[in-house]
Amino acid sequence: MERLIEKANILLEALPYIRRFYGKRIVIKYGGSAMVDEDLKRCFALDIVMMKYIGLSPIVIHGGGPQIGKILDRMGKESRFVNGMRVTDRETMDIVEMVLVGKVNKEIVGLINHNGAAAVGLSGKDGKLIVAAKMEGSKWARGVKPPEIIDLGMVGEVIAVNPAVIEALEARNFIPVIAPVGIGKGGETYNINADLVAGKVATALKAEKLILLTDTEGVLDRKKKLISTIDIEEAKHFIQKGPVSGGMLPKIECCIEAIQEGVSKAHIIDGRLKHAVLLEIFTDQGIGTEIYGVR
Repeated sequence: MERLIEKANILLEALPYIRRFYGKRIVIKYGGSAMVDEDLKRCFALDIVMMKYIGLSPIVIHGGGPQIGKILDRMGKESRFVNGMRVTDRETMDIVEMVLVGKVNKEIVGLINHNGAAAVGLSGKDGKLIVAAKMEGSKWARGVKPPEIIDLGMVGEVIAVNPAVIEALEARNFIPVIAPVGIGKGGETYNINADLVAGKVATALKAEKLILLTDTEGVLDRKKKLISTIDIEEAKHFIQKGPVSGGMLPKIECCIEAIQEGVSKAHIIDGRLKHAVLLEIFTDQGIGTEIYGVR
């Protein structure tokens, strides 16, 4: 009986959050180990299905770095990164699109559908959902100027998001699952960092929350301890002075920008934990780093 009562208490802890977020859009960037481990993949799909059934509106943007890396390795192509961005020549762009849109996207859609909801897979090229332009890259060491300019190839930045595509799916109760491939004004294809796409989609949809799944606990301080909450001014300081670096940079930057443009809160959480999304949204303590605007 005590175990049953404990289960009831867990549900009651979630009730205020269900009430608060009912009908709200939650944009989730899905990536890292959560996309590789079979048990974690199933748990993520169940999280999304549950969110939909209790009245939230999840939108999934996914990465696929490990999957792309494996295919590139098989083909003998070296993977290069600058500030967390994959340098993408035209041949690599073809591989990126094939893996993200043709394989990874459909696997996620299949998992969500298999577990009881209705998902539809998209890339940014569908309905001109994500209009992009070439990103100008730079590489720098802190305190050293000017930065070294790096040609990132077919790496793009988001110019515009067409929310009508997502709204049409939501109106029919579908869950959008979006691959981070954009289309240029000349019809060219761009590889876009999934964190940046998630931030722009969250902004365009006026989402309640932006959630980024990572392979770390969240934002860590210099002693490698988790920072549970941080405002955007503190986050900016972390980018400029450390300890944020590497792949965490675009994550923090897109969170800051999304909050500045109207998203209520952003979360960077550990996707290596089962049901990480539910634990962050529906529990008092949460599990990762919450980023908010200056109060």
